[in-house]
Amino acid sequence: MRLPPGLSLTARLALLFAALTASLLIMVGVVIGRAVEHHFQELDEHELVGKLTLVANLVQGADPGLPLAERLLRLDDAFAGHDMVAVLLRATDGRVLHAIHPGFFTPAQLAGAQMPIGSTEWAQDGHQVIGRTARIELPAGTGAAGEALTALVALDISHHIHFLDELRRGLWLAISLAAIAAALLGWLAAHRGLAPLRRVTATARHLSAERLGERLVEDAAPAEVRELVEAFNGMLARLEASFRRLSDFSADIAHELRTPVSNLMTQTQVALARSRSADEYREVLASNMEEYERIARMVADMLFLAQAEDGRLPRASETVVLADEAAALIEFYDALAEAQGVRITVEGAASVRGDRLMLRRALSNLLSNALRHTPAGGGIRIRLRHDDGEVEVQIDNDGEPIPPEQLERIFDRFHRGSADRRRHGEGAGLGLAITRSIVHAHGGRIWASSAAASAPHAGTTTFTLRLPVAGGAARQLAAPHGSPQESAT
Repeated sequence: MRLPPGLSLTARLALLFAALTASLLIMVGVVIGRAVEHHFQELDEHELVGKLTLVANLVQGADPGLPLAERLLRLDDAFAGHDMVAVLLRATDGRVLHAIHPGFFTPAQLAGAQMPIGSTEWAQDGHQVIGRTARIELPAGTGAAGEALTALVALDISHHIHFLDELRRGLWLAISLAAIAAALLGWLAAHRGLAPLRRVTATARHLSAERLGERLVEDAAPAEVRELVEAFNGMLARLEASFRRLSDFSADIAHELRTPVSNLMTQTQVALARSRSADEYREVLASNMEEYERIARMVADMLFLAQAEDGRLPRASETVVLADEAAALIEFYDALAEAQGVRITVEGAASVRGDRLMLRRALSNLLSNALRHTPAGGGIRIRLRHDDGEVEVQIDNDGEPIPPEQLERIFDRFHRGSADRRRHGEGAGLGLAITRSIVHAHGGRIWASSAAASAPHAGTTTFTLRLPVAGGAARQLAAPHGSPQESAT
């Protein structure tokens, strides 16, 4: 059944219920009608056979010397009160010998028309009649020994046909009412069953950035709609989290950009306040250049994070010897570590497949972060090992531990921990976020743990990376090329 494309789902279900109910009832009605009609046919056939047997017994039986005329008169007594049965007896030459209720027969039958042996059916004077014809041999002593009569017994079945017509009309009326009732009940059931969908629609219609905290009640939804409700609530939760991160990100980036822009404006205003020498202007421009470089690094880091999350750039795949990369970074940071009195060591060896520059950047960010938070005389340890088809990289450093409430947020953009930790550097807070994106791009995971100081041991912060040996990245990314200290936290 083809339904109009704009029809509501409730109306479609109601029409479907009505169509199914009507189809089933029509099939039931057809079966019942045919069964009743077949039953009446059997009853009528049985009645005709019985009446023909009675006629044959009355004509052939009794006293052998009884004349035929008296035998025929006995038929009237036998069929008295049988108003729905008619009998016609004819001789071999077509003459009508006897007739009971002759109004049931057609003029042709009464006039001597040939009557085939067996059953037949006709209509006469508004009555539907069925008949059965048989030959009856006359016994000796009837005055016509050896002759045969043609007996036609007719039965009025108009009352059966009337009953069948009434039954069909009643069935059609019942089917129509049942279809209408099924449509109404189907509409009510669909209307109530689709109430969760209407609530989803109402919630979606009123959604805005300020009302993302609304949720649908999952327990009240039927099983078929519960998955949709759960998915919708999950979508709202993700949207709410995304909007919150976007709002926090907008506030953070505005705060981070405000300082260098304010510095640039202040220095420019001071430089323009009076005439200065070329050396003084050169000094102002050099200072401004530092602020421009800071803004450029921040913008480049944000572009990298956006590309990493979208997976829009291809990533090279090569064998990366992590011990060599760690050694190169130690050599790069050697002067800074020596100035701070920090010792850096590497233990173990491991190799993975991935983008060498991206992995070096991730290690550089972690090492730079550790250097800023390691006190003089402390140490930084880089441990490499293979474990169960993965490569584990651990970078731990001595120093002030990270509060437990901050551990889950240190990989967020612009997050730089507590105020005490922020005093250790001027980073924009993007290094760990970039590191996490690089690790995820290589199909790995990263987390941090921090242990408080306990005599005689200092506090320790450990960053752990787990990378698949084959470099099975979930996304294909590329790292912008630059010095290893860029984008450090």
